[in-house]
Amino acid sequence: MITVPVQNNTDFELPQYATPASAGVDLKAAIKEAITLGPLERSIIPTGLKIALPEGYEAQVRPRSGLAAKHGITVLNSPGTIDADYRGEIGVILVNLSQTSFTIQPEERIAQLVVAKYEQIQWEETEELSQTNRGAGGFGSTGKK
Repeated sequence: MITVPVQNNTDFELPQYATPASAGVDLKAAIKEAITLGPLERSIIPTGLKIALPEGYEAQVRPRSGLAAKHGITVLNSPGTIDADYRGEIGVILVNLSQTSFTIQPEERIAQLVVAKYEQIQWEETEELSQTNRGAGGFGSTGKK
């Protein structure tokens, strides 16, 4: 477990893991008044949180499955990446993919935040790549089972 410094500019508690095996914490809407998203509308919803991740880590903003399944509300750039050197407020780009309007209430859980390790790469230019059975097949090339 790593320690992440956080500034909480809200009146509600810091995000918590719902269960001991949860990968993410729920982010809440730090808004004073409800925001309604019409069909296909999007908006950046503030969370009131700022974090300082250690180098080698990123935070991923992901949709909440309940909002997506029940209401067609999802994170537009999913997963949204928060880099270790970003110090601004975490915002969530929500989009309404349903055919009906949806209202986001103050303090409503709107997304999940997952912190993950990453490695940077160094490119090595080559004339040829190693061969595999799959080769260049993509987008459904492994078939439907």
